[in-house]
Amino acid sequence: MTEPLDVAGLQRRLAEFAAARDWQPYHTPKNLAAALSVEASELVEIFQWLTPQESERVMDDPASAARVRDEVADVLAYLLQLCEVLGIDVLAALDAKIDRNGRRFPAP
Repeated sequence: MTEPLDVAGLQRRLAEFAAARDWQPYHTPKNLAAALSVEASELVEIFQWLTPQESERVMDDPASAARVRDEVADVLAYLLQLCEVLGIDVLAALDAKIDRNGRRFPAP
């Protein structure tokens, strides 16, 4: 039986994957931030020339859906690796940011 997915487990798997390939020297904050930007751009590229209505249906096409899932996974992988390298608890950071945004943009 497989373990349930969690952020720490995924970060551990990513670290083990990189270590097995001796990639740690390349996984600096600068490089990971750049890679994250590139992968986010690849996600944007999928939607670039779609109309708003077409973009809402992108997951209806199996090939497009697979591309979107792959790029979302790449973005998340680099974000999790960046957080690991910088010692950021990604869930705590998001929770705090939602709180700050709630104060900054109160509901009407």
